[in-house]
Amino acid sequence: MKLNVFKTDGTDSGRKAELDDAIFGAEPNDIVMFEDIRSYLANQRRGTASTKGRSEVRGGGRKAYRQKGTGMARRGTIRSPLLKGGGTSFGPKPHSYSVGVTKKMKSQARLSALAYKAQEKAIIVVEDFDYDEPKTKVMAELLQALKVDGKKVLLLTQGSKKAVYKSGRNLPKVMILEANKPAAYQILNADVVVLQESAVKQLEDSINRKAEEAEV
Repeated sequence: MKLNVFKTDGTDSGRKAELDDAIFGAEPNDIVMFEDIRSYLANQRRGTASTKGRSEVRGGGRKAYRQKGTGMARRGTIRSPLLKGGGTSFGPKPHSYSVGVTKKMKSQARLSALAYKAQEKAIIVVEDFDYDEPKTKVMAELLQALKVDGKKVLLLTQGSKKAVYKSGRNLPKVMILEANKPAAYQILNADVVVLQESAVKQLEDSINRKAEEAEV
């Protein structure tokens, strides 16, 4: 698969980027993607929600009122879940929501997500660029030139480029990651994936390497 390489001003550079058909032309595996995305979203949960049971709330050290003659229920403690200020019955406690998937499934899910984006023609290759200092306005102009402003954009860079990252982090709907870092969820959640020209090879090498590691 070949895609045009665009300049940062949105014009065609006249070059073509060669994308590996084994990755971008693969048959997507929906089941693997579902399991990987379920794992990704579950692992984002902090699991810190907590309530107090009847043994943890304050008070209730003595009997609230006499046993007979009040016309009310014979309560032995004010910490009952039936009373205001009492403990909570079966409330949440801190615990992990993590769901594990194998390395092979993660690799196949990411490959499938990229294949879907290729089918949707939602991948753009742009020439390499970097900034000496963060420039949010320049980044916004780049997205506008590529006609992706207002969309959810996943920009993949070749290696760590802090100035580029800081230039885009305040823009709504824009996520900037190194080419070897995105998960299947992040790829599918974006309306368009923008790849720096040299990031294409880094992304492909990362997928192939992790696929080999998963087979070991």
